[in-house]
Amino acid sequence: MQVSSDVTAPVAKKVRSERIHHGDTFVDEYEWLRDKDDPEVITYLEQQNEFTEAHTAQLGDLRKQIFGEIKSRTQETDMSVPSRRGRYWYYARTEEGKQYAIRCRCPIADADDWTPPEIAADTGLPGEEVLLDANVEADGHDFFSLGALTVSDDGDWLAYSTDVVGDERYTLRFKNLRTGDLLADEITGTAGGAVWSADAKHVFYQTVDDAWRPDTVWRHDIGAEADDVRVFHEPDEKYWVGMGSTRSDKYLMIGVGSKITSEVYVLAADDPTGEFVSIAPRVEGVEYSAEHAVIDGDDYFVIVHNDVRDGSKADNFAIDLAPVGDPADRRELFAHDADRRIEDLDAFEDYLVLSYRRAALPKLAIADLRQIDGIPTPADFHEVTFDQELSSAGLGGNPEWATPRLRIGYTSFIEPTEVLDLDVATGERTLLKRQPVLGGYDPADYVQSREWATAADGTRIPLSIVRRKGVDDARPAPLLLYGYGSYEASIDPSFSVSRLSMLDRGVVFVLAHIRGGGEMGRHWYDNGKTLTKKNTFTDFVDAARHLVDTGWTTPKQMVAEGGSAGGLLMGAVANLAPELFNGILASVPFVDALTSILDPSLPLTVIEWDEWGDPLHDPDVYTYMKSYSPYENVEARAYPPILALTSLNDTRVLFTEAAKWVARLQEVNTSDNLVLLKTEMSAGHGGVSGRYKQWEEVAFELAWILQQTGAYVPPTA
Repeated sequence: MQVSSDVTAPVAKKVRSERIHHGDTFVDEYEWLRDKDDPEVITYLEQQNEFTEAHTAQLGDLRKQIFGEIKSRTQETDMSVPSRRGRYWYYARTEEGKQYAIRCRCPIADADDWTPPEIAADTGLPGEEVLLDANVEADGHDFFSLGALTVSDDGDWLAYSTDVVGDERYTLRFKNLRTGDLLADEITGTAGGAVWSADAKHVFYQTVDDAWRPDTVWRHDIGAEADDVRVFHEPDEKYWVGMGSTRSDKYLMIGVGSKITSEVYVLAADDPTGEFVSIAPRVEGVEYSAEHAVIDGDDYFVIVHNDVRDGSKADNFAIDLAPVGDPADRRELFAHDADRRIEDLDAFEDYLVLSYRRAALPKLAIADLRQIDGIPTPADFHEVTFDQELSSAGLGGNPEWATPRLRIGYTSFIEPTEVLDLDVATGERTLLKRQPVLGGYDPADYVQSREWATAADGTRIPLSIVRRKGVDDARPAPLLLYGYGSYEASIDPSFSVSRLSMLDRGVVFVLAHIRGGGEMGRHWYDNGKTLTKKNTFTDFVDAARHLVDTGWTTPKQMVAEGGSAGGLLMGAVANLAPELFNGILASVPFVDALTSILDPSLPLTVIEWDEWGDPLHDPDVYTYMKSYSPYENVEARAYPPILALTSLNDTRVLFTEAAKWVARLQEVNTSDNLVLLKTEMSAGHGGVSGRYKQWEEVAFELAWILQQTGAYVPPTA
């Protein structure tokens, strides 16, 4: 339903700009919208915001209702389950009325104290020490994001970093936890993380280049008043640099990775001024990660990799053990399995924990090293199982190397997140906390299920379907179809308080696990990237058609949603099958993909060539990308209602993309359906900051979805 308004869509001026590549000329009349320092651009965005506000004003009461529902279901004063690290229990608290979390710790009772303190959200814990109150740090700023929050091994120093703009460039500061004093040391323009040396005298951090690529690692000597030392630099623009340490605290590690190639450098944590050395040289197309483990008294690097083995590449990854003294002397622990995508292997003093996925679901398996004589085999790993078929389980809150129990997180689409302690030897699970959902929530009132759609090429696409009981009796029903399908990212079962506001109004929520994601293994990703990227879009369209053909919904009741690379999906779907949807919601949408990937000066472009292809130097890639890039393919046709959301300070997907796309859509759309643009003027890629602001934004989006699915009909004037 569209509501009339005296406010009309702003008309962007046209300025001819030519983009010429491989003999092809593309005329772009809205490229001028790229310059956010141009007052005319800001005025245009503000006018679009006014237009959107005017044409969504009829949803104001519904937005307030949804915000109230989210708030009433959320325990606003709450506390996370404490995790032990050294001499302290660490946790976060939230307080009613405050936007951000308060990071705290309290002392352990003694060395044998492994039972976390009982959660006392209203009163805090005895001996509580506030490490960082983000509400204080955020005071006076429209945006706030916490980057690093790292305590030294001895527990005496805190390194933390903040971003108050949204551009993901942080200011790093240091706090003496013995005295509570901030040091004069302050480092601006850093990436988000920080890592302490074992002696707590040095901090390693990263900086980014002009394209926002983390490329350099520095060592800062606390209080030394000396210039920071550059310890590593990666000149190749295809590679990102990351910094961390092993759980054993024995080694510092630098990870260097493109989309398809990686390398790991290691340094003993007690030798912070030494030189990082490579565990295995980088080989084009080979990815690997490493962790430190002690097995049968010997030190090993556990290497998860996709190298060639027995003449074929381990696409779904394999695991080797390599002696620390000679990492080239590798022996296989897990062989490649076409039906099991290995994602990680975590090492503890007494356990090895395998994280993997099978049949589009994440799994955990644990080996108890205390029960194994010598090197473990795959048979020594035992899967951790749960009753719900569609569920997610993973490690969480396990910073200690020598822990008698493992902390596990569990959730499903209909079950609030649970935090469990697992006694590996006995299998006993202790529930430490279940996410509180106020107002009498009962999982039995909801249903989750798995269906499979069939793509045009015969590929079976998994769909996760969530609904309130009784909706089956009212089919066809209002329905939201969500998709992403890029970067091998998997969208696993998870609980959402805000989603209840849709489900309780009769909307069916469906996740399409399309190619380009990682749900079904590496081949699922490989068949939805570069020159097979169109599979991502057609899979989503085929999933939508399946939902219509099987009676779940109708095109007049279905809305599609996706963000970032999922916003590219939304733009492509709007061109491919506009008739299938009565609404398309695109958040921070990557809809001007070809323009961005052609420009190596833009943030993140060069590293993205492994994901999308290199259209700058390869004419075949250029032609292929131009055939699907949403902005280039907008043409005079009847588009469904579209809502695009972006942020002015986003450095990952520039606001320009949504602004240009909407300008073009509004120009040529032959239907009466509204195309709306909403720009957050002080936010980054993740949108607004602060939980109440985020709830307001979610309420805005859900209200629009409910209107477009027909689950809510605004009152007439």
